[in-house]
Amino acid sequence: MSNYALVVIIVLYLAVLFYIAFIAEKKRQSKWVNNPYVYTLSLAVYCSAWTYYGSVGIAANSGINFLTIYLGPVIAAPLWITVLRKIIRISKQHKISSIADFISVRYGNNRFLGALVTGICLIGTLPYISLQLKAVSETFEIMSDDTSYISTSIIDDSTFYVALLLAIFAAFFGTQNTDASEKHKGIIASVAFESIIKLLFFLIIGVYVTFYLFNGTTDIYNKISKIDNLIPLTTIDSLEEGFNWLFTMGLSFMAIFLLPRQFQVAVLENNREKHLKHAIWMFPLYLLLFNVFVIFIAWAGKLSFGNTQNAEYYTLFLPLEQGHSFLATLVFLGGFSAVISMVIVSTLALSTMVSNNLIIPYGFLDKFIKNQPERNSKYIKNIRRISIFSIIIVAYFFYISFSKELSLYSIGLISFTIIAQLAPSFFIGLYWNRGSARAAIIGMVVGTLTVLYTLVLPFTLDAFVGKDSFTQLGLFGVEALKPYALFGLDFLSPPAHAFFWSITFNVMFYLVFSLIYKGNYRERNYAEMYVDSKNFTTLQDSALVWKGEAYVNDIKNVLIRFLGEYRANRALNIFFTKYKLPQDTQLADARLINFSEKLLTGSIGAASAKILIASVVKEEQISLVEVLKILEESKENIVNNKMLLEQSQELSQLSSQLKQANNELIVKDRQKDEFLDTVAHELKTPITGIRAATELLMDEDDDMPKEIKQQFLKNILQDSDRLGRLINNILDFEKLETGRLNLDVNRNDICSTISKAISSLNHIAAKKEIRIINKNKSQLYLEYDEDRILQVLTNLLSNALKFCAPKTGEIVVDYSVFKQHIEVSVSDNGKGIPEEDHDYIFDKFYQSQHQNTIKPQGSGLGLAITKQIIEKHHGKIWAKKGLKNGASLVFTLPFK
Repeated sequence: MSNYALVVIIVLYLAVLFYIAFIAEKKRQSKWVNNPYVYTLSLAVYCSAWTYYGSVGIAANSGINFLTIYLGPVIAAPLWITVLRKIIRISKQHKISSIADFISVRYGNNRFLGALVTGICLIGTLPYISLQLKAVSETFEIMSDDTSYISTSIIDDSTFYVALLLAIFAAFFGTQNTDASEKHKGIIASVAFESIIKLLFFLIIGVYVTFYLFNGTTDIYNKISKIDNLIPLTTIDSLEEGFNWLFTMGLSFMAIFLLPRQFQVAVLENNREKHLKHAIWMFPLYLLLFNVFVIFIAWAGKLSFGNTQNAEYYTLFLPLEQGHSFLATLVFLGGFSAVISMVIVSTLALSTMVSNNLIIPYGFLDKFIKNQPERNSKYIKNIRRISIFSIIIVAYFFYISFSKELSLYSIGLISFTIIAQLAPSFFIGLYWNRGSARAAIIGMVVGTLTVLYTLVLPFTLDAFVGKDSFTQLGLFGVEALKPYALFGLDFLSPPAHAFFWSITFNVMFYLVFSLIYKGNYRERNYAEMYVDSKNFTTLQDSALVWKGEAYVNDIKNVLIRFLGEYRANRALNIFFTKYKLPQDTQLADARLINFSEKLLTGSIGAASAKILIASVVKEEQISLVEVLKILEESKENIVNNKMLLEQSQELSQLSSQLKQANNELIVKDRQKDEFLDTVAHELKTPITGIRAATELLMDEDDDMPKEIKQQFLKNILQDSDRLGRLINNILDFEKLETGRLNLDVNRNDICSTISKAISSLNHIAAKKEIRIINKNKSQLYLEYDEDRILQVLTNLLSNALKFCAPKTGEIVVDYSVFKQHIEVSVSDNGKGIPEEDHDYIFDKFYQSQHQNTIKPQGSGLGLAITKQIIEKHHGKIWAKKGLKNGASLVFTLPFK
C-alpha cells in the first residue's frame, strides 16, 4: 500500500474521531455519552500500542510473561469499589484536576510537591508517548511499499505529522474550558469508540490466524511443540522467576491507579460512582478478550517466520504474507486507535499538570493577578495548548534519540517503574494521617533517583557510549553498586530489580521522615479530610481549619479575575445561601477560604489557588495541638449531628405515629358518639313502642276488639324481646372486654351447631326469599361453647341477611378441616364490604362510611362481640379480601 493511501486512511479515521468527539460534546447530557459502558471502555486506554503489539512480541520470546501486565489491573479492579470510590469522592469534593493536584492537596497544597509529581509524571510518560510514536512509525513502514526508506529529516518523517495531528486533536477538545476539573465528554466518547475498534480488529486477526491460517489452537500448539521447548514459555520455571512475576504484577497494579491517563479517565472523568459496579467486571473481561489470541498469534508468527521478523508486528506480517492487505489495514487501524487514545489522554493530563503545577505557580501567577478575567482565561488555554504541543514534540525527539534502541515492552516497563514512585505518598496518604509533605518529597526523590540509577542510566550509557562497563562493574568499580544487581540482588529482571529497590527506599524514607518530621497544621488538616473522607464530606467547606483575618471583598476580587464577574457573584451567592449568611457579609471565615480555593483549583491548580487566596488574607499560624483539638471537635460534631439526625428521624416517626393514633382516636370517638346515638335510638324505639301500646290499652274501654288487643300485646312482647337482646349484647360485650365471661366448653358437633343457627333464621330468610345453604353436612366433633358459637353464627347470618337483596339473595355456610383447626365461612352475594373497611369492621365502635342513609337495624356490636368470642376460643376471624361480589367472613376454631 502506498504512503499516500495510508495517509488518507489516517486522516479519514481522525476525521471520524473528530466527528464523534464533536457530537459527544454537543450532546454531553445524553444517555449514550453518560453511561457505564462508555466509562468502562474509556478505562481501556490502558491498552496502548504496548498491548496491541508488544504483548505478542513478549509472548513469542518469553511465553506467558506478557500476562503480568494484565494480572495487576485484574487484581486491582475489585478494589475499585472501595479505594477508587474514595479517590473519586475526594477529587470531586476538592475539585481536583490531576494526580499532581490530588497528592499536593493531601499534603496541604504543597507547591513543590505538586511540581515534583508533575516532573515524575513527565519523565515517566514521555517515554511511553514515544513508544506510541515508535509503533506508528514502524507499522507505517511495514504497511507502505518502500519499507527500506528511512527519513533523514523531520520534514520527510510521516510520524512527525501524525504527532502534530494528535496534538491538534488533544488541544482542540482538551482546552475548551479553563476549569480542568470539567468533564471532557468528546475525548472520552472517542476513546470509548477506539477501545471497541482496537479490540474488534485484534480479535479479527486472532481468529484469522488461529482458524484460517491454522486449524485451531490445538494445531498451533502441536506444531510449535515440535520445534520449540514449550516448558519455559508456558510455566514459571523457578522461584526467581516467580519473584519477577510478583514485582511486575505489583508494578501494573500501581500503574492502573497512578498513570496520568488512568487517573484522568477513572477519576476525573467519572460522572457517577455507580459506574464502578459495571467497571469492576467489564474491564477485566475486556483485558481477557484482548489476550485470548496473543499466545497463538505469537506461536503462529514463530512457525511462519522463525526469527526473521520483529515478533511485535506478527499481527501485520502474517496477513501481508498471505496478500491480505485489507485485513492488515484493519490491524493497522486498530493499532493506530490504541496509539491515539493513549497519546491524547496522556497529553491532556500532562498539560493540565504542567500548566497548574509548573508554569502558573512558578512564572505567570503575578501576571495573572494584574489581568482581566477574559485575558486570564485565554492565557490559561494557550498555556495548555502549548504544553500539549511541547509534550508531543519532546516525545517525538525522545523516540528519535532513544526508542529505536528499545522494544515496546522495555519502554513501557521503564515508564511504569518511574510512575510507581508516586505510590507510597498516594496510597499510604489515603489511610495514614501522619504522612507529611517533607517525607513524601524525600521518598519520591530517593525512589526516582534509584530508578534512574538502576534502570535508565545503564541503557542510556550503553546507547550513547556503546560500553557496558558501568553495568558490569558498577559505580567506581564497586560490585555492590552494579545497577542490575544492587547489593548483590542479581536474579531479578532489570525492571523488577529497579522496582523492588526504588519502592523499598521510597517507603522506608516516607515512613521514617513522617515519624521524625510532623506536618504543619495545614497538612494535618487535609490529611484528616482525606483519611476520614466519609465523615468530612458531610462538613464540606467547614472541614478546613483556618485562623486569621480575611475580607469577602478581597477574595471576591481574586475570584472575578479568574472566573469572571458573573460566575464569581453566582458562586458567592450560592455559598451565602447554603450557609444562611447575609449577602452583605464583610468578614470571611474558614468556610469561604476553603470554598474559594476549590473554585480556583480547577483553573490554576491547588498550589496556585492557595497562593492567590493567601495573598489577600492575613493567616495566623495554628499549633498542631489546636488543629487536633478542632478536628476532634469536628469529629464530635459529625457524631452529634448523626445522632441528632437519627433522633430527629425517630421523633418524626413518633410524631407521625402519634398523629395517626390521634386521627384514629378522633374517628373512634366520632364512631363512639354515633354508636351511642344508635344505642339510644335502639333503646328508645322499643321503649316508645311499649309505652304507646300500654297507654292505648289503658285508655281504651273493654269494647276494644280482642284481635287488636292481642296485636298490641304482641307488639309489647316483641319490643320487650328486642330491648332484652340489646341489653344482653351490651352486657356480653362488657363481660368480654373485661374478661369476666366464662365459656362452657363441651364436645359438640359443628355441623349440628351450624344447622341450629340456620334454623333459627329460616323464617326471616323465607320472608325475604333468601336461600341459606349448608354446604358441608359431615359430622365433626370438637370442643367449644355451643351457645357462644351459635351466637357467632347467628350474628354472621343476620349480617348477611341484612345486606342480601330480596328474592335473589343467597348465603352459603361451609367449613373446611385443616391439621389443627377448622375454618367456618359465611358467604353471601350481597353488596359486599368496601376495601377500606376490611380492617375495621370488627372494631367495637366502627360503622362503615358507605352505609345507606337509613342504617341497618341492630346495635352495631354484633361483629365486635363475635370477634371477642372467637378469640376467647383461641381462634381468628376475618373478612376475605379481593372478592368481586358479596362478602365472606371466616373464623377458625382449634382442635386436637
